[in-house]
Amino acid sequence: MRRVFIAINLPKEIKEKLEDLEKEIADMFPQEVSRGLIRWVKKENLHLTLLFIGYVKDEEIPKICQIVKEATEGQKSFSLKFERVGYGPPEKIPPRLIWLDLEKKPELLTLAEKLKKEMAEAGILRRIEKRGFSPHITLARIKSWQWKRIEPEERPEIEREISLIFEVKSVEVMESILKRTGSEYIILESAKLT
Repeated sequence: MRRVFIAINLPKEIKEKLEDLEKEIADMFPQEVSRGLIRWVKKENLHLTLLFIGYVKDEEIPKICQIVKEATEGQKSFSLKFERVGYGPPEKIPPRLIWLDLEKKPELLTLAEKLKKEMAEAGILRRIEKRGFSPHITLARIKSWQWKRIEPEERPEIEREISLIFEVKSVEVMESILKRTGSEYIILESAKLT
């Protein structure tokens, strides 16, 4: 079984800017706290998940790749803008993530919904998310039990507007390999946008 998701990978220069942002935010936390509290996403792993599929059999991979190619056929490339950095998801207390919100551009929302619908119809998507698609980039994962141990006044205020724009030129079928040192992502198929 292979752990698969569909994503938009970020350009190298955007990943570098986000790595700088991670360092800036990490410095806002007391060092002894951040070491046990936060697990930062490695620069090479930064991406926008369009659809998490989960564990699939090897023989299902070609079908998944075909669906992604068909869903993106004729799709023009488009730009996306980061809007805000903060704790997330917004309704979760304590927060589980440090993330970047992206603008909810119609092209992005339509593409995510199309992929979800077609994967479900093909029997690939076995569990349908009830909550709507919330475009974001995960910068870090927060251990909630550690978070609760920090006095509220010691929790850094990281929320702020941010303006970074990048061009979406492809959609990837990705495999996530879980390792002790963190996840490793491999591109299985890349569908270019026109």
